[in-house]
Amino acid sequence: MPSVFLPTLRFRLPRRCKRPGAAGALHTALGLSAAAAFVMIAAGAPAPARAQSSAEHHPRYDYPTDARADYVIGCLAANGFNRMFLQKCACGIDTIADYLPYEDYEKASTILSMQQGGLGERGAMFRNSTVAKEELAKLHSAEAEAALRCK
Repeated sequence: MPSVFLPTLRFRLPRRCKRPGAAGALHTALGLSAAAAFVMIAAGAPAPARAQSSAEHHPRYDYPTDARADYVIGCLAANGFNRMFLQKCACGIDTIADYLPYEDYEKASTILSMQQGGLGERGAMFRNSTVAKEELAKLHSAEAEAALRCK
């Protein structure tokens, strides 16, 4: 078995707190639990596993963080930056990521931004082409599912 180097650490265990009642007991307990956690980490004990919620869901397709953040910020802006919409907006991009690969989402997003860009005749290919209509139909279908799922 290979030897493990553990540096010599000198620290004091917390003394009994002089605060009265429950506040003193809590202060002492927090100090002891912090010292115990430090000893466990120094000894190489594995971290306790986080309890995973059975409701935790991971989307089928992975989107970059900036694309997710952009969607959520846009959704919040459309809803007046109301805090109660944060979960709905986050659920919306997760649902879209379940139904649409990121490449298709990026195409549809680009088409939408070009349609709103005021390009006049140059923007006609983003409004009238069959490719644009197909990509937008995919996005609208995913958004419809998000509207049903994220209430």
